[in-house]
Parts: sequence; C-alpha cells; structure tokens
Amino acid sequence: MPIAVYALAIGAFAICTTEFVIVGLLLNISNDLSISISSAGMLVTAYAMGVVIGAPILTPLMVRFKRKKALIVLMVLYVLGNIACAIATSYDFLMTARVISALVQASFFGLGAVVATQLVPEGKQASAIAAMFLGATLANVFGAPIGTVIGEYFGWRSTFIACSIIGVIAGLAIAMLVPDVKSEKPQNIAKEFSVLLQPRALKALLITILGFGGIFTALTYLGPLLTQVTGFPETAVSWLLFIFGIGMVIGNPLGGKLTDHSLRLGILITLVVLFAVLMALGLLASSKVITGVLIFLFGAAMFSAIPPLQVQAMQATSDAPVMGSSFNIAAFNLGNAGGAWLGGYVLEHGMKVAELPMVAAGVTAFGLLFAFFAKAGLPLKSDN
Repeated sequence: MPIAVYALAIGAFAICTTEFVIVGLLLNISNDLSISISSAGMLVTAYAMGVVIGAPILTPLMVRFKRKKALIVLMVLYVLGNIACAIATSYDFLMTARVISALVQASFFGLGAVVATQLVPEGKQASAIAAMFLGATLANVFGAPIGTVIGEYFGWRSTFIACSIIGVIAGLAIAMLVPDVKSEKPQNIAKEFSVLLQPRALKALLITILGFGGIFTALTYLGPLLTQVTGFPETAVSWLLFIFGIGMVIGNPLGGKLTDHSLRLGILITLVVLFAVLMALGLLASSKVITGVLIFLFGAAMFSAIPPLQVQAMQATSDAPVMGSSFNIAAFNLGNAGGAWLGGYVLEHGMKVAELPMVAAGVTAFGLLFAFFAKAGLPLKSDN
C-alpha cells in the first residue's frame, strides 16, 4: 500500500480510539461529574447517534472541498471536539462535545475510503480500504486500552488530550503524505441525496445494517458472557478482548483480499463465517478453551465483513461515492446501536446472556439471506 493510505489509517486510529475508549472511562467520569453509571453510558449511545447524524450534515459540505483539504478540515474538527471533551465542566457539556467528535467519523471514513481507492491500481481497492481500516482495528487493540490506562493514572481528561495529540499527528501526516487526488465536480445537494434513494443504494445500506447489526447484540454483553457463562475471572476479560482485537487485525485484510477477488463472494462468505462463529459462541460458551478460540474468530469475522460491505456501498452509489461511503459508515453505526438495543431488550424480557450470540446470529442470518436474494455484489443494469 502507498504510505498515504497509512496516513489515512492514523486518522482512523485516532477517531476510533475516541469512540471506544469511553467504555473504560465511564466509572471515572461518573464519579467526577457525580452522575450515575447509566447516565455515563449514554455517552456511548450519543456518540453512535452522532456518527449517524454527521453523515447527512457534514458530508454534503465536505464534498464541496478538494478531498485532501476536506480530510484535514475533518481532523481539525476532531481535535477541537476532543479538546472540548477534555475541558468539559458538566455532563451536558461533555455530551455535546462527544457528539461534535462523532459528527466527523462518517465523513472522514467515507471520504478516506474513496481517497484510498484512488491511490491504488484497479483490483486493489478493497485492500486499500482494509489498510485504512487497519487504524480502526489497532484502536481496539492498543488505542482504547492505553487510553484507559492513561485515564486511570492521570484522569479521564488526559485521555482526550492524548486523542487530540494523535489527531494533530494524523492531520499533519495527511497534509504531508496524501496527494491531491481527483475530485468530481459536486452535484447539487438534492441530486447527491437522490443517489442514496436509488434501490441499489438502499439495498446496500440495508445489507450493512442487517449484516453487521447483530454483532453488537453479542459484543455489548461479551463481558458478562465470558464471566457469567464461560466462568472466566473478571481479570481475564481484558486479555480476551485483546485476543478479539488481534482477530480483527487479521480478519480485516483477509476480507479485503477476498473482496478484491469477488465482491459477491466477499459479502456472502464473510457473513456466513460471522453467522457460524456467533452460533458456535452461543452453543459452546461453557468451554473456556473453545470460547477463547471463538473470541479470536469473532474479531476476525467481524472486521473481515467491513471491506466488502464498504466497497458494495461505494459501487452502488458510484454517482456520489463520497456520500454513499459516508452513509454506509452511518449504517454500520445504526446497526451497532440497533444491535445493542436488541440485546438489552431481550435480556429485559427474560432471555439469558448465554443466548445472546444466537440472537445475534439470527440477525446476521437475516442480513445474509437478504444479501443473497438481493444479489449483493453483482453489477446491476438498472435499479429495477
């Protein structure tokens, strides 16, 4: 991959560290701001919804800029959002700052994915997207855990200062290493949005929501599953999540290479593997050894599905690729929020934690069937 792709990956690393590190800081934040842990948990939900909102708000503005300039502007907004988090004096202030940080994510990943594909030859585009998303996987493996440790020793505000510094580094890397790539003359906003309403675009976004949505039904409650069902001590959960992150790092480029070979196979195979892993986790979670292996495979299957789903959205919205790419990032987060809500809903209505992976597998199976019958990944002659 060209070094410019890895400059984009630094930006992805920064943004996803900010997204995921909040989970490890909730207790510190709740104590410092004198709020309940459930109220602090809303900072997670608010961020996910901020990503969804950011796609229609920021992306139409960003496509008016040259792509390199737009990426730099987005990193500046990211840095400002994290500085605001660091100096927040109240819960409402922090919530607003988190949303500001989140607004950037869909546009940065959407625009960055398009730029990454412009930096490589034909046939390497999915691998380029996977390389950029490597930053997101490394954020889970290293960024969020290190950010949590920084917050524990120096206070949660210091974590957001550290994220701001990484954002500055990412902005400088993009400014120095990413070339000025071709930018299509933007259509008016109505035409840009009309592309998203075409049947093939709606199908692509729906496949992302359904195919990826089930993941967070299980992932949100992975800690309780590992301790209450498998019997691991709480001290082992962080190590198991590290193994999960290693799986993500390995699965991401595999999904990219498979998609470079065949987009349709990339979508179907990654969703089949994801379904199988979730089912196995639900059936075999009582075994520590098997669960340890499945945690690794869960991470690999999760991130192997991202490149084909992202490429599909970009191809389905070829007349407005930045909008399509950004809205697909929003679709990922909408699926995440919906999956987490579904997990909480079924638990409240009597389902056991051990059964959540099978509920997640059911959602993934629905997305897989829809992808198969919607002929996902096949070139369409028309939108009919």
